[in-house]
Amino acid sequence: MSLTSPSPAPPPDAARPDLFGPMLRTWRRRRGASQLALALQSGVSQRHVSFLESGRAKPSREMVVQLSTALDVPLRQRNAMLLAAGFAPVYRESNLAAPELTPVRQAIDRILRKHEPYPALVVDRLWNLLQANDAAQAFTLFLFEGPPPAPPPGKGPNLLRWLLDPKALRAKIANWEEVARYLVSTTYAETLADGGEPQALAFMADIMAYPDVPASFRKLRFEERPAPVLTVDCLVGGKALSVFTTISTLGTPQDVTLQEVRIECFFPADERSDALFKSLAARN
Repeated sequence: MSLTSPSPAPPPDAARPDLFGPMLRTWRRRRGASQLALALQSGVSQRHVSFLESGRAKPSREMVVQLSTALDVPLRQRNAMLLAAGFAPVYRESNLAAPELTPVRQAIDRILRKHEPYPALVVDRLWNLLQANDAAQAFTLFLFEGPPPAPPPGKGPNLLRWLLDPKALRAKIANWEEVARYLVSTTYAETLADGGEPQALAFMADIMAYPDVPASFRKLRFEERPAPVLTVDCLVGGKALSVFTTISTLGTPQDVTLQEVRIECFFPADERSDALFKSLAARN
């Protein structure tokens, strides 16, 4: 599968100068910071932070970047704050196929190749599948016992949809409820932590509409003694497979797309699963 990138989201409706103050206040409170703490961290006075939040002062472009950086606001939302303050966005949202991202693509390709014979894939913040190594493609064919179903019109393959759709992988995962609850709850928490961006909230509403996906899945169930790592236990055609994954992100991204890229690597949780992965690789 080749690298693709979803179409950029349209500029937020909140792109008006009088909305910067409320946005700054919202992000400050979301990060649990007082005006004084933000002032100290960003190198401005508490009085100026107060004036910016109330609308009594207008920020410069540099001040928007300075404050949003201090609050660790995601790049997509920093652009929204710039628009709200009346400035053009600073951070690009590139297509991963763009020539200027060639070094990044080469690095991702190396990671995917080096992880063979185990699956590794690239997803975005909403679990859209962007790229996969040969082992991941073989693993997908194994799980579906053939080609995966076509995605909804206008959409690409999506891992969370595959997991939640009763017509996809739900019946193949022995601990489906545990895995589904964890992924839904963590994705929802990340969506809220990133500011509740409309496209992400719409995606959450969409996946929550699948049958037998209760609203309670958005909250992780407390376990007194959780296992060290959550495995995904599959049973396909009489063959059992248990895996866990790691997720990597790019360091110091200055592009919205790159900040939201995730590289997920699958590992066998036992010798039986290790042997199965190696047998799948040997068939190719």
